[in-house]
Amino acid sequence: MKVFGIIGWQNSGKTTLTERLVAEMLARGYRVSTVKHVHHDVDLDRPGKDTWRHREAGASEVVMASAKRFALMREYRGPEPALSEILARLAPVDLVLVEGYKRDSHRRLEVWREGVADRPMIALEDPLVAAVASDKPLPGLHLPVFDLNDIAAIASFILRDLGLAEQRRAG
Repeated sequence: MKVFGIIGWQNSGKTTLTERLVAEMLARGYRVSTVKHVHHDVDLDRPGKDTWRHREAGASEVVMASAKRFALMREYRGPEPALSEILARLAPVDLVLVEGYKRDSHRRLEVWREGVADRPMIALEDPLVAAVASDKPLPGLHLPVFDLNDIAAIASFILRDLGLAEQRRAG
């Protein structure tokens, strides 16, 4: 599996770009999964429901399964799991788009919007940022800069960067 990240400061448009890239990659015939890093507790369950009760009883993992999907919840009673541990649990696909995890060792694209963050551009300090997608031109930046709405060009760049461009599959 190839891994490529989408990073940026809060409210820059990472999720929207990731969503649009998934659709574009699927249209090109690639199998895609995503991993989203969050900084708050996540719970798909509701107190009192059966699977919640299983977890409260001490189950390490609980699966909620239906005819259309399943969700695996794993309890961590220690430090947050590493991205590599999460990736190892995914079913094989061509590409995993990782939203967040801006401190990990995979290549990534930064989403940058003027005025969204009062922080500096991550690409200026991070050698793993391979390109930037922005809502405005960024002259003088020594990286490829894509219009944030040019999903086809961004997708093509990611595929080339990962060596997947030649492996295009029939839809």
